[in-house]
Amino acid sequence: MGDRIAAYRRRRGLSQAALAGLVGRSESWLSQVERGRRSVDRLSVLLDLARVLHVDVEALTGMAWQYAPNGGGVPASLDEVRRFFARYDHLLGLKPSSGLSLADLRSRTAVAHRTYQSARYEDVIVQLPQLLATAESLHRARDVDDGRQILLAYVSAYVVAAKLLTKLGVGDIALVASDRAASAAVAAESLAARGMAAYQIVCALLRSHRTDEAEYLAVAMSEQLRGRVGADDPELTSVAGSLWLISSVIAGRRTDRAEARRRLDVAEELAAVLGQDGNFAWTAFGPTNVAIHRVSVAAELGDAGDALRAAADMDPNQLPEGLDSRRAQVHLDLAWAQHQRKRDAEATLHLLEAERTAPQTLRYNVMAREMIREMVARSRSGKTNALHNLAVRAGVLEAAR
Repeated sequence: MGDRIAAYRRRRGLSQAALAGLVGRSESWLSQVERGRRSVDRLSVLLDLARVLHVDVEALTGMAWQYAPNGGGVPASLDEVRRFFARYDHLLGLKPSSGLSLADLRSRTAVAHRTYQSARYEDVIVQLPQLLATAESLHRARDVDDGRQILLAYVSAYVVAAKLLTKLGVGDIALVASDRAASAAVAAESLAARGMAAYQIVCALLRSHRTDEAEYLAVAMSEQLRGRVGADDPELTSVAGSLWLISSVIAGRRTDRAEARRRLDVAEELAAVLGQDGNFAWTAFGPTNVAIHRVSVAAELGDAGDALRAAADMDPNQLPEGLDSRRAQVHLDLAWAQHQRKRDAEATLHLLEAERTAPQTLRYNVMAREMIREMVARSRSGKTNALHNLAVRAGVLEAAR
């Protein structure tokens, strides 16, 4: 990463002192980063560097020639999903027909959500085209009796599509999917559905590095829902809580510690109202997820010690069964914390645990791959050690021939 930052800095005609000042760091810090002596320790700083250098984040977290190509971690099998979103049959007066019922749509959507939450992303890719085609067919042919229920099922189908596309870094299509969910949520006159759609728009905006717009929507929607929640509506409470959690992460990216912690505290209050670790509206919201986000926010703030202390106070095994991606996130954050302390052996163990919990999560996580690259670069071990093998499985290094 240091080599790439230096190259783009020179292209922009900036000195080390000038670039460091623009991102709020010292010249000595940037010099160490460019020489590979230290890493960029906050995602917010990485975003600032990309903004000042006029490049995408992926240009800075890309790979040197000796590394295996992984692009944005997007598999070729996503092409069929892209083709689906490029079709506008309704403009041509064509009516899709899947032959499936509302019950079928609900069942298939639930399977897709569960598959996504277990971090089996490549399986969701296979499911999406038929799932969305069914949603479109029922949406365009909906009758009055089932109209609202079809709209709500449509929202849920496009929400899981947006989740996957955001995870894979396909920000443009993720925004389209989120927008379709938002339009249906408004038509259904459902606060919970509106909140679900808003959350996915926020995530898609963040993946596209549009932090200000993402924060505005997250906070505004959070405030709208906050006064409507209650123990008698666990779905709405969970959606509201999730929005407060994502807004706390955004505050962490801005290095606003006080606001990040305030938002976490609001989410914790809502988790207490809910009273359990649930998965209503596919949010995984509850006390344990709030605790996980305290670890994540500490990581965003660059506070490795705080991340480790927050992790000591929580137990991801309290989450409901199937939420493997949430469990893996704890280990990704702890790997980052140990990585910042140059404790590569401990960081590798956490990455291995994240992989064991959710095997596909490393391949589709930009920061995890960058951690692995840096540790491989400074490792003195041979090509058969655990870190090297992990790098191969994550798509960072090519397998030996």
